[in-house]
Amino acid sequence: MLAAAVAVGVELDREQARRLNRELRRHEAMSSAARALARRDLSERELSERLARSRVAPGERGEVVARLAAVGAIDDKRVARARAELLAERDSGDALIRHDLAGRGLAEELVEAALAELEPEHVRAARVLQKRGSNLKTARYLARKGFSEESIGDPVAEGTPPAVR
Repeated sequence: MLAAAVAVGVELDREQARRLNRELRRHEAMSSAARALARRDLSERELSERLARSRVAPGERGEVVARLAAVGAIDDKRVARARAELLAERDSGDALIRHDLAGRGLAEELVEAALAELEPEHVRAARVLQKRGSNLKTARYLARKGFSEESIGDPVAEGTPPAVR
């Protein structure tokens, strides 16, 4: 371990042993973070929580998150944009997307910026209505998926029989 100034056959004094232990903890924290990020992109908060569950000490956890953010391995803006796009592709409305992103610990301005880059909610709702049919069942589906009443109300009212309205 070069960072701890250790070599084979050299007897460790107390300070060198402490330095070695500190470097080993940093290495283990970075390895744990790398394994987590290999599976999927995480926000800073998600990575920090994942490291906390792996029993990484707060000092090492903060250092690892800061180092990975500095080199671009974790980027909350990228996570917000990618997650918002994925949820929009899965027929999610703005409210559901906003809730999901906020639950991942993303800042409100990043959430709003990601939503602003998406196709307008009423256009996504109209596409779902066209695909599934303009009826009450579809309106309930859209409501569950986080679409606003404005996005749901008008297209459904146009396609439903007067007796149902």
